[in-house]
Amino acid sequence: MAFAEIAPGVVARAKCGDEDAFHLIFNRYGRPVLSFIYNLVHNRELAEELAQETFVRAHRNLGGLRDDLRLSTWLFGIARNVVRESARQARKNDMKVGLDEPESLRLESGEVLPECAMLDRELTETIQKALVALDEDKRVVFSLKIFHEKSYEEISAITGHSVGKLKTDLHRARLEMRKRLSPYLSVSSGR
Repeated sequence: MAFAEIAPGVVARAKCGDEDAFHLIFNRYGRPVLSFIYNLVHNRELAEELAQETFVRAHRNLGGLRDDLRLSTWLFGIARNVVRESARQARKNDMKVGLDEPESLRLESGEVLPECAMLDRELTETIQKALVALDEDKRVVFSLKIFHEKSYEEISAITGHSVGKLKTDLHRARLEMRKRLSPYLSVSSGR
């Protein structure tokens, strides 16, 4: 899911208040940011709210985007902070974030056989449950590296963690995910 950055001219226009340019930014990064947030909170409705908040903050603070920072890195950093603040607020309010959202973000073909759709749903749910079981640092690095194909340097800019820590967290996250998914994978590999 790697993607090209939006043209610097579009970012410059958005910084100057061009709403059409910001709309292009939203259209380009809205879905990847929503997907990233969903991987962290595993609740579609909450993810949509937090993605909206992410872009509200980005719009408000676009003038503060440093020229040496990639727009996607900056947006993912804002998204991570929005998710953290939401979790803190939920703990303050003694609320729990729903982790068993039945639907996940996935693209479906209109021509999927019912048994294949059921297996896809089961695998998606299994992966999401395994992802949610990871601690926050591992979940963030796994999501950014595997699902969003970010470099370690970009992830470091987003999280503030060293590349060494990120590599260790990713290695441990992969081991945990493999362990949690092994019952499913051993059945599917026997087909």
